[in-house]
Amino acid sequence: MTYSVTTPMANSVAVPRQGTAPAPALPLRGSTEIQGDILAGFKKDHVQLLFLTFGDPELARRWLGRLRHRVAATREVAAFNEAFSRARRNAAGGDPHNLNAVWRAVSFTYSGLAELVGGDPIADVPAGTTQWAFREGAARRADALGDTGPSDPATWLFGAGHNDPVHAVLTVAADRAEDLRAALAREQEEIATHRLAIAFEQYGATLEGVRRGKEHFGFKDSISQPGVQGFDEPDPANTEYQLGKPGTRIIPAGEFLIGHATDHRLPAALPDWMVNGSFHVVRRLAQDVPGWWAQIADLLGALKERGAVPPEATSEWLAARMFGRWRSGTPVVKSPDSDLPAHPGAEADNDFGFKDDLDGRITPLFSHLRKANPRDGLKVRPDQPEPLGLKGALDGRRIMRRGVPYGMPFDPAGGPGNGPDAPRGMVFVCYQADLLEQFEFIQRTWVEGDNFPERPEAVGRDAVIGREGAVSFPAGGASSAGNVPLTLRQFVRTEGCVYAFAPSLPALKRLAEGDIPPGGGSPEEQVLTAPAVLRRGEVLSSGKARLRFRDATGDLTVHDENEVERWSTRMSNNDAVRAEFLADGRLVLPDTEGAILWSTPTEGNPGATLVVQVDGDVVIRAADGRTLWHTDTAHE
Repeated sequence: MTYSVTTPMANSVAVPRQGTAPAPALPLRGSTEIQGDILAGFKKDHVQLLFLTFGDPELARRWLGRLRHRVAATREVAAFNEAFSRARRNAAGGDPHNLNAVWRAVSFTYSGLAELVGGDPIADVPAGTTQWAFREGAARRADALGDTGPSDPATWLFGAGHNDPVHAVLTVAADRAEDLRAALAREQEEIATHRLAIAFEQYGATLEGVRRGKEHFGFKDSISQPGVQGFDEPDPANTEYQLGKPGTRIIPAGEFLIGHATDHRLPAALPDWMVNGSFHVVRRLAQDVPGWWAQIADLLGALKERGAVPPEATSEWLAARMFGRWRSGTPVVKSPDSDLPAHPGAEADNDFGFKDDLDGRITPLFSHLRKANPRDGLKVRPDQPEPLGLKGALDGRRIMRRGVPYGMPFDPAGGPGNGPDAPRGMVFVCYQADLLEQFEFIQRTWVEGDNFPERPEAVGRDAVIGREGAVSFPAGGASSAGNVPLTLRQFVRTEGCVYAFAPSLPALKRLAEGDIPPGGGSPEEQVLTAPAVLRRGEVLSSGKARLRFRDATGDLTVHDENEVERWSTRMSNNDAVRAEFLADGRLVLPDTEGAILWSTPTEGNPGATLVVQVDGDVVIRAADGRTLWHTDTAHE
């Protein structure tokens, strides 16, 4: 099979002449509708993000109508990546020089979509949902995300109120710098012709030499990506894991794409045009490299004075515990005492877990690795009998990361661009189907949770990307139960963030043609068949009726389109952990032991459905269509 080499103006490679049909079990791999960066990933050494402001909406739609033909689809990106990986394996880890491509992707903020459709792009935006977070944007949610102090939006370079508005994010990625420059010249000409403005530009590039594949603190990055059902081939011996990548779980596609099956949450009620799209987070994280390493040296000295670490422990040893991996990516849990670099071209080691280290004696609970992805070792509370399972709980928190470093490496012997005050850091990029329950949950509850997981002595925030504060360091390692408090300062700060949405290619066409009406279509009734669960904070909405299991109080309520409460179980501050619609026709609130705290009087009706109606009422219908119970909340 052969591929053509792209020119700077091209956006794809030729499809292989033989064996082009994807396996029937992997339909997403051959998709010509899903943007290519979401599932396949551009994986380029050079990336430029253009944050754009629209002028005239009609000209913006014309710009999009021309751009959409250059936006890469999953099929072509996946085919290129497969050929590139094969050539790299044949070269014992070296990059093939005769395979090059330029890819483009585009996403839109809520206000950008509003410009294109001439009004709100989503009609129904219940409080506490992903569409609500999308409409608010990252700057308004700064407190929940930990963007305070040095990360306050008042200091941001883009995405905040004092910056030019961002309506679209155009990503251009290339293997070669000269190809990126040529592609950008084309895009800048199109932008100027259609009277768009560039609010901010961000260049990112893979670090060179021994730093290749690493972030600026010196640690291998983006090596724990999930597999995706329908895109990645499962291992026949254990279909929950990806073939050829031990430890890599296969996650339902609905965690990354709208309109597909999810791990455990109810899907958001979004307009049909958003199917096969994904919510896009772009976040500029500045890194103070010399400051971080100086802190590591200071902390090591303090720990040695207290006899809390082995006498032979080095700064590398301690830094590895802050990350959870050594510089090479070797997990600390597999090699506590030293780094064990793999041979060039080897797959990253993701075949490990923390079920034998539940209290973080080897890999601390505050380490970046465990805060961002607890794996099989999460006991939320110390009295929890068993750690949480992956399927049905933690798989649904995964995100697809596409970050890239920016700035030149810190090197005291280098030029001004290598100095301590030169700009450098990470352009954090991720895709997910639910902003609130994936990116924001990880950031708010795990990274910034100073006692997550709960322990008698507060664990502390993420030791790498969290705000300053105290952590509990496991003194004495696995053979001890004692902790030593350490105060960590903040050396990673947010300098900008946007929430955007990356539509499918057919949706791009509709947006360009003005074929999507404001609101994206009328709200529809929502129907649940048993068994079904509403978890804390989840909302089932038809516009006029929003059936919500309230996170703060544990009761079940119905709110109208203005968030006015119209019905409630009146069970506030109870021990209910979820709302369940059972196969016998009942809607119930059980506690942790399964005891029913509240129930509808609808037992004995198998085949019944729970319906949130467009008139504002919530009903339980029998299989023959009779109304068995309702909240009596219909309204004009």
